[in-house]
Amino acid sequence: MSGMSEEKDIYILAIETSCDETAASVVKNGREVLSNVIFTQIALHTLYGGVVPEIASRKHIEKINQVIEAALEEAGKELGEMDAVAVTYGPGLVGALLVGLSAAKAVSFAAGIPLVGVHHIEGHISANYIEHPDLEPPYVCLVVSGGHSHLTVVKEYGAYEVIGQTRDDAAGEAFDKVARAIGLGYPGGPKIDRLSREGNPDAVCFPRAKLADNAYDFSFSGLKSAVLNYLNGCRMKGEEICQADVAASFQKAVIEVLVEHSMHAVREYGYDRFAIAGGVASNSSLREAMARACSENGIRFYHPSPIYCTDNAAMIGVAGYYEYRKGVRSGLDLNAVPNLKLGDRTHVCCLEPGDSPL
Repeated sequence: MSGMSEEKDIYILAIETSCDETAASVVKNGREVLSNVIFTQIALHTLYGGVVPEIASRKHIEKINQVIEAALEEAGKELGEMDAVAVTYGPGLVGALLVGLSAAKAVSFAAGIPLVGVHHIEGHISANYIEHPDLEPPYVCLVVSGGHSHLTVVKEYGAYEVIGQTRDDAAGEAFDKVARAIGLGYPGGPKIDRLSREGNPDAVCFPRAKLADNAYDFSFSGLKSAVLNYLNGCRMKGEEICQADVAASFQKAVIEVLVEHSMHAVREYGYDRFAIAGGVASNSSLREAMARACSENGIRFYHPSPIYCTDNAAMIGVAGYYEYRKGVRSGLDLNAVPNLKLGDRTHVCCLEPGDSPL
């Protein structure tokens, strides 16, 4: 008789409500997504030119139960089959985060399963594991989204070293502001990505910021201001503005900085794997430029499908699985932390041998 026993499958119910997507997912063993249900509020917030926190929170309250039920149904699983519930507790909009947290706590208490708090950015990084079974730490990951621009060394599952970050505007924030300035509206990222394909990326030479004290840090506020000054100058002189050329030139400036810093980090740290994550990681030109740079440098390049780049609960389920396996548990007093730093573990605890999982 063999002394080996098969390891039990672990099912995580995940919940994400950090901004304007109400999402729930069931993830098996940290890599297999059984369901990924997302209710997006983009159309609603487009009316206001950006996310309105109070409206986002109210819509989350309306949809959260339906989304959780749909995720379980799509996965063909019952709540009683879940081993834990993972939930985003920061960073994000505090009112939006509290809706997901409240729902997750209720599930944890009612079903008698552990609650695992997950960092939103760790979720984005973990999205890469869904479609790339060969990807394991250590590697360098660039996280670019509406609120964050981080260059991170992923040392092991759940262990991160932030080596570079934005000093001012995040990359996605700059995309949204420039899109608004040239009359494209919200959301700016996808609209600039599409329009740029019709423009000349060398039409306008916008600045690329270099920071003397940290070669890995980013700054996009100067670039944004340069675009605004260019547009104002054209209007004052009565010159015609070609939206596509401005969009393409701006996008090229952002992408060149992101690629340059990322490749510098990979070379300096000596890793042969590089990943991107976050909403801006779905930008087609960024993906093409990163793929080209990685190929030239002999680096394996990883990126999630677009559906896993934007906010979703599957990524939270993946990150939650690895936290759960490490013994990380959150109490029912877990609170939303809107400015939570990447790698901050002060709000969660790890089980000691023999401790109850609840």
